[in-house]
Amino acid sequence: MSDLLTVSEVANILRVDATTVRRLVRYGVLEAVSLPHARKRQSYRIKRETLEGLLEKNTHLQLVEA
Repeated sequence: MSDLLTVSEVANILRVDATTVRRLVRYGVLEAVSLPHARKRQSYRIKRETLEGLLEKNTHLQLVEA
């Protein structure tokens, strides 16, 4: 089974803000699973495989393990 990463974890790996990750999900650049939520902000989980696939397609991005 694939690892599911939080928006914060993906942001740390990509070295961007969490808002950027949410924007990538909203625009369809990064596939994510939407979780049920009771708060203002939608919660997502991103498969590690999906993130690695995105990084392979975009060679200018780099995977950074925190």
